[in-house]
Amino acid sequence: MIRSSKPGLATIRVLLVDSTPLTAHSIADAMRKDRSLITLANADADSALVIAKTFKPDVAIVSEQLQGKPGRGFELVSDLKVASPNIRIVMLFDALHQDLVVEAFRRGARGVFYRQEAVKMLTRCAHKVYEGQLWLSGPEFQFLVETISHAPATRLVDTRGVNLLSNREQDVVRWLAEGHTNSGIGRQMNISDNTVRNYLFRIFNKLGVSSRVELLLYAANQRAGGQPMKFEPSASKDHV
Repeated sequence: MIRSSKPGLATIRVLLVDSTPLTAHSIADAMRKDRSLITLANADADSALVIAKTFKPDVAIVSEQLQGKPGRGFELVSDLKVASPNIRIVMLFDALHQDLVVEAFRRGARGVFYRQEAVKMLTRCAHKVYEGQLWLSGPEFQFLVETISHAPATRLVDTRGVNLLSNREQDVVRWLAEGHTNSGIGRQMNISDNTVRNYLFRIFNKLGVSSRVELLLYAANQRAGGQPMKFEPSASKDHV
């Protein structure tokens, strides 16, 4: 059942695809308490893709495991992104796991959520992701930092192989990927904190990102051999 929102409120269409019909409908029922969400639940990847083409969800919340198959959710995410490039994805996980978190963002997810968290936080997550923000916590951010720092060094380039950043800007990205703060980057490069902030502003503008997290995701995706991720302006940017 789809419950309509109150008149005058902006509505967000949410497709929830969970591992079982019972959990899918249970979570969806709880999310429907927010009358600004129109939530549809499903537990089958194939039918979810068909439904998405007519339902046209703004946000899809997809379990990593579907129909008893680990990783099936990632396949569905890729299919959803092809069918609806503007859809915003949140991956639903049973537990915190670095490889799964990194893979989720590489597949184009805008957030990750864990079952032990309160459903009311999932509702908030849907709103924030719809607004163009990323939904992740400190541990997930650290996973991305570790992935970048252990990956082979690479240049950020466009589809023609042309450098997107200057050598100094590349250095800033490299030190950021190793987990350094502005002060730490300044010490490594022998520049002031203010100069580091200016570099970060220029890097954000050149790459079309708005935060450190999005910058790391951009770099991670290039190092994985994929196309650079596209980001929309965030309602609340990281401090640079």
